[in-house]
Amino acid sequence: MTAIRPNEALAQAYDGITAVVGDLDDAGLQRATRCQGWLVADLLLHVLGDAQRALVALASPVDGPADVDDVSYWRDFPADDESIRHAWWVRRSAAAFDRPTGIVRLWRDTAPAAVRAAGSANPEGYVTTQGHVLRVPDFLATLTTEAVVHHLDLTPELPGAPRPGPLAVRVAVATLEGLLSDDTVRPGGWDDKDFLLKATGRMPLTDRDRLELGESAGWFPLLG
Repeated sequence: MTAIRPNEALAQAYDGITAVVGDLDDAGLQRATRCQGWLVADLLLHVLGDAQRALVALASPVDGPADVDDVSYWRDFPADDESIRHAWWVRRSAAAFDRPTGIVRLWRDTAPAAVRAAGSANPEGYVTTQGHVLRVPDFLATLTTEAVVHHLDLTPELPGAPRPGPLAVRVAVATLEGLLSDDTVRPGGWDDKDFLLKATGRMPLTDRDRLELGESAGWFPLLG
């Protein structure tokens, strides 16, 4: 399998989100998402925060070694009460914009800048984010994984929306497969979208899924 350049996967992930939201009007940006309580505009602001975080991290390299990689990074995430507080902060912050399309304009400025910074970053370097130190390629993979999952979150009420690009999806799938135990076999009937939605708790496991996964079903969701 051809190796994926992390900055190219991130570019594809962010371009995919732009393709979903770029032509939406204010009404479209107020449709529901898969994230409880969040509208499209709210979720876009959350992903915008990731792009802004990328700009800061990539402009502020640190010394290694890394304490997490692109998979183990996801094993140390905020408790539910912290997530709830963040969700509420995002909703209030999104509501502060005069119109939802203002968030799209800011996203259009910020996401390409983050991608350019990713392309210029030293692939042998390290960055710090969320209290961890990561290699630059692993950091870009975490951004790509989150963008792909949230791309899918944006679309339940946007039936004509494009899917995430294949390079970005490969990164997200590899990340989530890395969170499974080594002896877990992904059910054969799942395509990549099914896997991403079920592995993140967006879709429930069926009885057949649980039968095929066996004891590994208890690992799900792999991340929230």
